[in-house]
Amino acid sequence: MYDLIILGGGPAGLTATIYALRKRLNVLLITRDLGGKTNYRLQLPFVEKHLVITGEEVVNRFANEIDYVEHSRVFDKAEKVEKIDDGFKVSTREGATYECKAIIVATGALARLLNVPGENKYMMRGLCYSAVSYAPLFIERNVVVIGDTKLALRSTAELAQIAEKVTLVAPSHGDLESALGKTVLDADNIEVLEGYQVDSVIGDEYARKLIVKKNGDTTELEADAFFVELELVPQSELVTDLVKRDDLGRIVVDCRNQTSHEGIFAAGDVTNIIAEQVLIAVGEGAKAALTAYEYLLTFDQ
Repeated sequence: MYDLIILGGGPAGLTATIYALRKRLNVLLITRDLGGKTNYRLQLPFVEKHLVITGEEVVNRFANEIDYVEHSRVFDKAEKVEKIDDGFKVSTREGATYECKAIIVATGALARLLNVPGENKYMMRGLCYSAVSYAPLFIERNVVVIGDTKLALRSTAELAQIAEKVTLVAPSHGDLESALGKTVLDADNIEVLEGYQVDSVIGDEYARKLIVKKNGDTTELEADAFFVELELVPQSELVTDLVKRDDLGRIVVDCRNQTSHEGIFAAGDVTNIIAEQVLIAVGEGAKAALTAYEYLLTFDQ
C-alpha cells in the first residue's frame, strides 16, 4: 500500500509529487502525461516566443525530475476512487488497481469547446482559452470573447483595460445583469453581440475571423485573437461520491487543501480556488502535499 497517490500530472500534481518524494513518502503519481495543460502553448503571429514566459517552462523542471523516477509514476488514467477499510483504492483505465492511505486529486479542468468547424485547426493558434493568462499580450489590439457567464465577463473587462476593442459574443443574456455585466455594457471599447451563436472559425496559419449567426443573419468578425470563455469542466467525477463539490463541479477545499473527506486532498484547477494559473496551481500542489504529509504522520495513531 502506498502512503500517497497523486492523481494528475499538471503543475499541481507534479509539485505535490516532488514535495512528497522529498518527504520520503512512498508516493505514486498516476497521470496520462507530464505537464497537463502547460503542454499547449498559445501561438500568435505578432508574439515572439522568447518574449513570453510560458507555463511549460515553469513546470519542465518538475516534469524532468519525475520522468526519471519511474517507480513513483505510472502513465494511465485514474477512473474510480473507492474507500476501503484502511485507506483508498484507485482503479485505472488500463485495469490496474492501487491502494493508498491518502490521495491528492489534481486532475485539473478542461476548457469547454465551441465544437464548430475550424476550432480544432486553430486551437491555440489565435484561438485562446484563457484570457487571464494571455491578456497582457493584447495591448491596443482587437479581440473577441465568446461566452455569457461570469468567466466571459471577467475576461472581457480585463481585456478592455488594454485592448483597443473587445467584442463579446454572448449566446444569451447570461450574467449581463450582474455588476460585472453592467461594467461590460457601459464600456466605450466593448461591443456586445447578444444572442449570437458561433458558426465557424476561419483563417490561414492562424485564426483570423469568427463567423457568428443570429436569427439566420450571419456576421463576420475579424480580430487579432479569439477567446473562448465558456467555463471550465473540472475533472472531478472520480470522487463525486466521496467529496463535496460546488455548483460547477469543482472540489471544495479549505485553505489547507483538505476536502470534506478525511484523507482526500485536492489542488489546482479541479478545486474551487480562484484563477486557473500555473503558479497558483504550483503553490496549491505544494500545500496539498504538506498537508497530506502531516495527515500521514498521525495515520496509524
